[in-house]
Amino acid sequence: MLPFKEIQPDTHIRCRSIFLSDWHLGARAANPATILAALRNLTTERIYLVGDILDIWHGGRIHWCDTADAILAELRRKARTGTQITYLPGNHDAPMRAGADAPDGGWDIKNELVHEAADGRTYLVLHGDQCDNRLLRQHFMTRLGSRLDSWLRWLDSGYRKVWSIGPDQSTPVEWIIATSNKLMSTGYVFDHKALALAAEAGTDGVVCGHSHKPALRDWEGKTFANCGDWVDGMTAVIETFDGTLELLDYSPVAHALWAQTFDPKDVLAEVAG
Repeated sequence: MLPFKEIQPDTHIRCRSIFLSDWHLGARAANPATILAALRNLTTERIYLVGDILDIWHGGRIHWCDTADAILAELRRKARTGTQITYLPGNHDAPMRAGADAPDGGWDIKNELVHEAADGRTYLVLHGDQCDNRLLRQHFMTRLGSRLDSWLRWLDSGYRKVWSIGPDQSTPVEWIIATSNKLMSTGYVFDHKALALAAEAGTDGVVCGHSHKPALRDWEGKTFANCGDWVDGMTAVIETFDGTLELLDYSPVAHALWAQTFDPKDVLAEVAG
């Protein structure tokens, strides 16, 4: 069992730092309403966006909405009020590493960095695609994967409508998506490669994303933390004020949002005001 801390819809998180990855805003699979709800219930000194936050370079239709705009507005509001926001691009937002145009979120952009926790421990922070083999690091592979995932999720949406299946029920298409992701998984190879990079950097551990597999564990005295994702898992890593890392599960927030009307224009109006 992973050491998840389950976050209820009315829980306000206060922490020293939060690490978030793989929002995939702009992709069909994104869940912007849950992301916005989490940000609105967050007070922190630092936000690390650990890659694949924006997914608008995939070559297909961009799925953008008012809620995605409200997320960017909320980030800009937090930056104006003193929150330090750092964006570490991944493979789905790799053009940002080369200075490509992207929406403004009030952030600084870095490829990787070393974060020093309140207890003095240090962590290498990077997306994690640096651990892929050379073929998977090619941008055409990222675009191909995005297009296939979008098509499967479009098929899943149609299947649910035809058979009146709710969001809390599984479908055969979901099984195909899960099986495909499992086939792409490299087990603990990814974890050890990320920890090797941390060892090269001389840090006490690593915080990353990319694999969509949330994790918080120690390997031979070093900490491996993976933020997970906000497509299916909806997880985050936080640093408490004493330097402890915790793994949060926001799935109950997502389930609550399925049952209510959520208007992002209220957020946009509030932030603009």
